[in-house]
Amino acid sequence: MPSRLAFVDALKALACQLIVLHHLAFYGPMSDHAYLLAPDLIRWFSQDARMAVQVFLVISGFLAARSLAPAGVLLATDPLDLVQKRYLKLVVPYLTAMLIGLACAAIARELMVHDSIPGRPTLPQVVAHALLLQSILGYEGLSAGVWYVAIDFQLFALLVGVLWLARTIARSSTGIPTVSALLVVTLALASLYHFNRDGAWDMWGVYFFAAYALGIVTYWATHRKQTPVWLLPMVGLVAIALLLDYRPRLAVALLVALAIGLARIYGFLEDRPRSRLIAYLGQISYSVFLVHFPICLLINGLFARFAAPDPWVNLAGMCIAWLASIAVGALFFRYVESPAQRGLWRTHAQPGLSQADALSQAAAESAK
Repeated sequence: MPSRLAFVDALKALACQLIVLHHLAFYGPMSDHAYLLAPDLIRWFSQDARMAVQVFLVISGFLAARSLAPAGVLLATDPLDLVQKRYLKLVVPYLTAMLIGLACAAIARELMVHDSIPGRPTLPQVVAHALLLQSILGYEGLSAGVWYVAIDFQLFALLVGVLWLARTIARSSTGIPTVSALLVVTLALASLYHFNRDGAWDMWGVYFFAAYALGIVTYWATHRKQTPVWLLPMVGLVAIALLLDYRPRLAVALLVALAIGLARIYGFLEDRPRSRLIAYLGQISYSVFLVHFPICLLINGLFARFAAPDPWVNLAGMCIAWLASIAVGALFFRYVESPAQRGLWRTHAQPGLSQADALSQAAAESAK
């Protein structure tokens, strides 16, 4: 499998924990009771910690470039097959987590009445989730954060399409990287200056492509560990967009991209920080992301039914829900996500594949 990057794992670990704490502060009655003890902190988690999703967008773009086209040339010989494998990579654990979510929501309905509990699902709603079309078709999410999985898939497919188009229209093999870069930057600018400024587009990957492209461009700009000067055009274009229409989420995405780029240039992307715990939290971040909301919902229900409405008791409940989310995420990674990864990897690494085919098909393993 592709080697892990310690600095990227650290960012994923931090972002994942912020998303869990955001949903704990935003949903459920426990945070309402605990609010009196730390109003500023809980308000920050509730409102601002959600920007941690920008970390995942930038990292996804960076890792997708690393796997799909490290030199700006799409390695895959069959882009549709690559997209199909990406879909399976995301959806196998995602659907398993949806089943857990449906069970936890059903139990939570018996324990409390609260608007954070998803409504009873319908068959079309479940099918829409399985196809990653729930937002596009107007269905309520069955769990908080499931929209991101659909957006991640759209962004990956969009990048594969752009890279395939570049390889198709370039006049020579040496011109493919230039065409790839031009197409990616053009689409990123369209997102940055138009689509990302209109919330009506937030169900489509093009709305988020600006942040995703920051990761892509960062990888290409630091491919041979050039000086930080190569990052300046990216900084300039985003800075102009922020002056025209300030969006904190894009400022966060830019800072994350710069951090990753500088870590790569100065040689600590792969081995810093040296912490097994942080590395592990980064490794299991997708599993924690998938299962944390059902677990938090269930614990909210238990405390609403059986605990006193005391601020300290509910603050303790929030801490329990946070730790339980990590523990269940670790189990989910071991018994669901990791076996699914190994199964897909064995499929990708069949004898007779060329090195380019093997690398391109392995993209689904690391572009997350």
